[in-house]
Amino acid sequence: MKTILCYGDSNTFGTAPMRDIDDDRRFSHGERWTTVLRAELGADWWVVEEGLPGRTTVLDDPIEGINRNGLTYLAPCLESHRPIDVVTIALGTNDLKQRFGMPAGDIAAGAGILVDTVANTLRVFGQSAKVLLITPPPILEVGCLAEMFAGGAEKSQAFARHYAAVAKRLGAGFLDAGAVIASSPIDGIHFEAAEHRRLGEALAVRVRAWLG
Repeated sequence: MKTILCYGDSNTFGTAPMRDIDDDRRFSHGERWTTVLRAELGADWWVVEEGLPGRTTVLDDPIEGINRNGLTYLAPCLESHRPIDVVTIALGTNDLKQRFGMPAGDIAAGAGILVDTVANTLRVFGQSAKVLLITPPPILEVGCLAEMFAGGAEKSQAFARHYAAVAKRLGAGFLDAGAVIASSPIDGIHFEAAEHRRLGEALAVRVRAWLG
């Protein structure tokens, strides 16, 4: 059985589009893109869901907590689930929050540090994994999260270009989620259930083509 580790934020966790700031709904098993991916790949694959709402690439969050730093948790996460055949990294949306003031190129560079961390962590055990870097789709500044992500929509339009360059430089796989799905017009950040299905199906096609 092959193992794929899906490392991401609330859109990997399965947070539904938020109607208000206290809306804490999560899509069910079977609706989240990770579980769609599991169903599409079949019994020969084990899909590990490692999504945390608010997770950044490499940043400590002064409001939501330092545990949101994706770099801090990645190495122990990899060690917990090894051996691993594929790691998907879908992070960067939370780095767009106004409090961080990060340009798109720096956010993509942070994602690149995570790609390197996968290789460096598993190498210690004589292991390796293919890494698929997933560009988050562009966000919208609407709804209850608009103030938090003010200025982020324009930056997110540059994600695909920067992430593609990072993936190419590091020899990682690349998928532009924005070419497959769109962020919800409800909160501009999270995915509707139909988009989760589309993303899971697209990833299954990509993984099969990549590994056979």
